[in-house]
Amino acid sequence: MDSSSVSDVDPVTHGGTADYSLVDFSLGSNPERPSGLASVYESALSTSRRYALDDYAAFRVAAADFVGCDPEHVVPAPGVIGALRLAIGVTVSPGESVVIPEPCSGEYAREVRLQGGEPYHVPYEDIPTDVDPEAHAAVVLSYPSDPLGAAYSADELRAFVDMCRCAGTPLLVDESQLGFTRLPSTAGLDGVIALHSVTNVFGVPSLRAGFAAATGDLRDKLDRARCTWVLSKPAVDVATFCLRQTEFLEATRKRVETERPRIVSELRRLGYDPSPSDSAFVLFEAPDVDRVLHETRKRDLAVRDARYYRSLDSHVRIAVRRPHENDRLLDALTEAI
Repeated sequence: MDSSSVSDVDPVTHGGTADYSLVDFSLGSNPERPSGLASVYESALSTSRRYALDDYAAFRVAAADFVGCDPEHVVPAPGVIGALRLAIGVTVSPGESVVIPEPCSGEYAREVRLQGGEPYHVPYEDIPTDVDPEAHAAVVLSYPSDPLGAAYSADELRAFVDMCRCAGTPLLVDESQLGFTRLPSTAGLDGVIALHSVTNVFGVPSLRAGFAAATGDLRDKLDRARCTWVLSKPAVDVATFCLRQTEFLEATRKRVETERPRIVSELRRLGYDPSPSDSAFVLFEAPDVDRVLHETRKRDLAVRDARYYRSLDSHVRIAVRRPHENDRLLDALTEAI
């Protein structure tokens, strides 16, 4: 597949398959979920006959604790893409350019164009050093990167935050995969809108719960522009419960920290070329992507065809799952080489 022919709008942005018989390595969601979720859903049903208060107080406190900012900085949103649309809507005007990383989710460019803006693609690793924020209305980053899995160093990212703030250019940081890592959030930093999905790291992506976090005038614009009752009562209750599951989060991070280097090492041994990763994603170059897709599907596994991402033409993206599932994938990739 020629990457130059691929649209900015990725038809299957986050991966995922409708075939629930497959072990899904294409989806950036935790294969585990915190215990007790079913009872939280059931409890929310009894209060669903009435509108909940629109202040989301408990959710804001839990989200603020999760990312390390003040509760007043948190603005609820229906998942990270809902937060992204809200953030671009209050920062971008028709005709203005917006820096987006390459490669990245196709929805970044889509949301910019919906506001009449013009996406300005810059290689992910070059943004902190090569971008002049004063020349653009906003900058969008993914941290860690989807699909690369890599993240900027804390010092590099903080220096770029300072550059954007001095230029008066809002920095929109998609942190939807940050929960799988121990990397510090940008939430609460002046000039930044941090975008979060609550539900990926807790294994319930279809819940569609997330938030944006910002300070000062940016926060006020987000709060004024957000929809009333933007989250359902079940979404609020489940997301608030999940955000407080620190032991589950720690177990998830330890599993990713153990399994990711093992997978990367095995990929290299098999002859694939994995990219450096700081997250629960591993991107690797394959001699024959179609063969990888065929061999994995034969074994009831789904992986992400990364050729849909701009600038990638021979790559596959996988998510780090449980050890026995990772072993099945590595067996399939052995046959595909």
